[in-house]
Amino acid sequence: MEELVGVELIKLKAVVAITNSKRDCLREVMLAAFEAFNANPSHGFVSLQLVSNTFDPRTMKPKLSKEATLPLKPNGNIMAHGGNRRTINHDVEFAVESNFGIPGALLVTNKGDKELFLENINIEGIADFVCNSWVRPDKVNNEKRIFFCNKVYLPNETPEGLKELREEELRQLRGDGEGVRLMSDRIYDYDVYNDIGDPDKGLDLVRPTLGGEENPHPRRCRTGRPAANTDERAESRVEDHDKTPIYVPRDETLADSKREAVNRDKLKGILRNIVPSLVARLSTESDVLKGFSDVNGLYRERSLVQPESQKNRIIEKLPIARVLCKIQGLAEEIVKFEPPKIISGDNGCCLRDDDFGRQVLAGINTLSIECLREFPPKSKLDPSIYPLQSALKEEHIIGHLDGMSLQKLKKLKSFNAIEEKKLFILDYHDIYLPFLNQINALEGRKAYATRAIFFLTSAGTLKPIAIELSLPPSGGNIPSNRVLSPPVDATSNWLWQMGKAHVCSNDAGVHQLVHHWLRTHACMEPFIIAAHRQMSRMHPIFKLLEPHMRYTLKINAMARETLINAGGIIETDFTPGHYCMLMSCAAYRDWWRFDFEGLPSDLIRRGMAVADESKPHGVKLVIEDYPYASDGLLIWSAIERLVQTYVNYYYPNSSTIWSDTELQACPELRAVPLWGICPKPSTTNAAALA
Repeated sequence: MEELVGVELIKLKAVVAITNSKRDCLREVMLAAFEAFNANPSHGFVSLQLVSNTFDPRTMKPKLSKEATLPLKPNGNIMAHGGNRRTINHDVEFAVESNFGIPGALLVTNKGDKELFLENINIEGIADFVCNSWVRPDKVNNEKRIFFCNKVYLPNETPEGLKELREEELRQLRGDGEGVRLMSDRIYDYDVYNDIGDPDKGLDLVRPTLGGEENPHPRRCRTGRPAANTDERAESRVEDHDKTPIYVPRDETLADSKREAVNRDKLKGILRNIVPSLVARLSTESDVLKGFSDVNGLYRERSLVQPESQKNRIIEKLPIARVLCKIQGLAEEIVKFEPPKIISGDNGCCLRDDDFGRQVLAGINTLSIECLREFPPKSKLDPSIYPLQSALKEEHIIGHLDGMSLQKLKKLKSFNAIEEKKLFILDYHDIYLPFLNQINALEGRKAYATRAIFFLTSAGTLKPIAIELSLPPSGGNIPSNRVLSPPVDATSNWLWQMGKAHVCSNDAGVHQLVHHWLRTHACMEPFIIAAHRQMSRMHPIFKLLEPHMRYTLKINAMARETLINAGGIIETDFTPGHYCMLMSCAAYRDWWRFDFEGLPSDLIRRGMAVADESKPHGVKLVIEDYPYASDGLLIWSAIERLVQTYVNYYYPNSSTIWSDTELQACPELRAVPLWGICPKPSTTNAAALA
């Protein structure tokens, strides 16, 4: 910094918080003890330089402070940090000219040997810099890290002294799309899912690329790994995920507490699979689980001694009984699963129709139930390939409508007659049927494409009244459709239970592959990448989104390692097997729409609600006792009010939206062939457009 003659230099006191991960803490303590005997310990230093919001009239560049240096050594004011990490506060002084102005940015260079986690920097009474970022040594990358003051600016409101740095930070995050990414990189870029297969290990692990015209799928974060040896279209796999995990930008990795929680759950999963795996290996029979009792045996018991009598209550008080209870509890905690709440009080509930209907509204997958708009239901598949629409007929359901005629039910076509919406459907026909021949050719896999019809009773509950099981044409054979009705004898009872089991199997697959993986994880990744590539940390919308984007890229990368990969957990545990991810692609191509992802729009799309401006949430539910929807709308409305208030503060009119260059650059998503159908916005409401 060139000093002006006669301009006084003043000193700004600051506190710099650097956090060590838990794995580094013991090492730091040992190093400190060792270096007590070393007269000249050397750890390197961190260079810090403040940048003013205003220009220097001599250089027409931002005003800079003198560089302050922070020695990297295990001293300073140590603070506990959640038991997992420790934060060391270092005192630093910045020398600036008296006309320096307000500090708006900070340039950081790590001259040490290892990366450090810069938590925050507080300049006493003037400015705060919330960093929460890893800074790698300059010998790895000599670009100075840029941190901005904890204040937001739209692009056209950026102080003159920060405009160039705002662009430079985004340039660093975008990268150039070349080369293999290092684990210390911070680059966000797009790529297709060409790394879930492992062709180098055999043809049975070859999987198609997800993303593109043939198999549309949202993009992932680019890693730049080299191609597989046997297939140049496939990216090579990472062999040891623990030592060399799949690349995500450095600050997307899990914090210590999150990582430890994941590792604990992973260890529990491994331990709890020991017993079933041993039984499977030692058993000479092909079917290890022969009945519900075998399934229930995988879960923990509620207690060792059941207090059914006075004698048992006396036994429970004995020291040996308490010891045995503790031993059993510890063993079951390690090797057995937590019992699902639905069966914790009644193991036989899964066989009952009322519980089957209840799970549709309040179970694991509450996102698939739809109001039946026409009977019989119609398929959207190509009729030249799948000619049979449905085998469902009036006689299959007429006896289960509580005396109501089907003709009366046909009034359901009137969307205003909400009180007459009585028929509902779980329709997995179109998503499963195109894949059934391949699925059923897999060893140990058998499936139907299912439709389940439900009737809304006068008590407000759903009861299943018909199940359709469909198979596609195969080898010249005509397609097969069979309808099951509620049982009247022992034989029809077990056929009915089998039908419900196939519905549940379809339901589990769609929940995992469509509603969970596709909608919750995969579709979010390109939005997160775009936000980091196009929006500065100073952008108000980025500040709003940042907490909700955290960890998603890392979790998705971990999914590519062990969940959705060839031979992974998803393919192993779900009926579609090798074709799981292709079903996700089909749902993305044929069904997913960005403008229907909001809860009210989704409910209206499925016929589970109708628009009603008189209601607080703008919709009226068709079924009142629908916990996912009723509770979800409360949360949705609270979030909507918060976001509208926040967004309208920064965007008082539509012109501020159109003039926001960073926000307008985010639709680079549209240039990448990953976007589902979404009409252009027709409203000028600021919150909606943003």
